[in-house]
Amino acid sequence: MAEKSYFYGLGRRKEATATARLYAGKGAITINEKSAEAFLSNNKTLLAELTDPLASVSKQNDFDITLLIKGGGVSGQVDAAKLAISKALASINDDLKGTLSKAGFLRRDSRVTERKKYGLKGARKREQFSKR
Repeated sequence: MAEKSYFYGLGRRKEATATARLYAGKGAITINEKSAEAFLSNNKTLLAELTDPLASVSKQNDFDITLLIKGGGVSGQVDAAKLAISKALASINDDLKGTLSKAGFLRRDSRVTERKKYGLKGARKREQFSKR
């Protein structure tokens, strides 16, 4: 059986799920078969946030990253991808895992949308109370 040629990570945030594969390469990032710049419509802030785990361990140009992202909005997708990349990096080396953990990149943000309750307009919004 051949040794696998990539490192794998899975990340979730809100309704978004991301899987990351890190291959040896030059630093190219592909999201759903598009370049990261095209997928994030040239949003520099989100692109910088996506590469934060790589920057924290100084590996920006060591890996080509392929991401598959499903569900959620853009912000949740970027957070899920960031967690997936961090988990893939952590699987490479325990020293990297310690660095990423201290920086807070391996912690899943478990906050999700609160469900709507019966008798209310949303999760918490009510009809206005009328005394008379």
